[in-house]
Amino acid sequence: MGSMGISAPGRLVEVEGRKIHVQEQGSGCATVVFEAGIAASSISWALVQGRVGEFARTLSYDRAGFGWSDAAPAQATALDAAEDLARLLDAVGATAPIVLVGHSFGGLIVRVFQQRWPERVAGMVLVEPVIRAEWRDVSPERAAMLGRGVMLSRRGATLARLGIVRLALKLLTSGNQRIPKLLARVSAGKGSRVTDRLVGEVRKMPREAWPAIAQHWSQTHSFLAMARNLENLPVSAAQLSEETGLGSLPVRIVSAGANTSGTANPEHLRDAALSLKGLCVVAPTAGHWVQLDDPDLVVEEIREVVALADGVLLNVS
Repeated sequence: MGSMGISAPGRLVEVEGRKIHVQEQGSGCATVVFEAGIAASSISWALVQGRVGEFARTLSYDRAGFGWSDAAPAQATALDAAEDLARLLDAVGATAPIVLVGHSFGGLIVRVFQQRWPERVAGMVLVEPVIRAEWRDVSPERAAMLGRGVMLSRRGATLARLGIVRLALKLLTSGNQRIPKLLARVSAGKGSRVTDRLVGEVRKMPREAWPAIAQHWSQTHSFLAMARNLENLPVSAAQLSEETGLGSLPVRIVSAGANTSGTANPEHLRDAALSLKGLCVVAPTAGHWVQLDDPDLVVEEIREVVALADGVLLNVS
């Protein structure tokens, strides 16, 4: 089941006997749908969705097993998630072409969705999309990294079951950082660096969102869903056809520049060139979570794609 305790801010939509949590804001001719990263929920768009809702109908949701959404043990790849999204859009009546916005692994899901249902997509904004080349043909080093991620996710599930994660996050959100970090180091060893980085990203979100995030990661199913997604990352990366162009579909790819001296990732540049209306922009001071580091830029890129997509939407209607 999805998160208990803190009430879902949106509504629960039934899809094939499961509940999927959806947050909807705004109105307009265009519908903008947000897809979160590999272990994130709709909350990760908290600094962006409301502002986009000023000029479009918006929808963010929690994928199976994350946030307030029920788990779906059989779903673990980008294609599985894309198929689930298609069913969700049908359930909420979003039948006109949409603008898809995806972060990291969510960017891969967006691409797979567009490849499978091109007629349903009016434009795309990919925010620091996962680099497929790193995972299609996995090197021994990458395989070891992935294995550690899966191991830590499963260990996190055990710690969540024992209540240790809940304790650590409760202390953290109350301002006590020393004990949670100690717990993380004891339980995860070198993996505590990942915990520290995650905590740093969470702290960029509105403070009112912290309790919900803590609640989500206090539950076993969140960690198990993350483990399944990580295990299947090479399969997911191979699900996208690298030869398929994007025609004149409006596309923006936002590449983080904080760790690359302000330059775009080469794969991001190549992907943008697949469309006659594609463009890769660099967020010079942003890290991987661009929507938290530079939400202004992300909102403006979405605004541009929505404007370009107007022609597609007019032709459809």
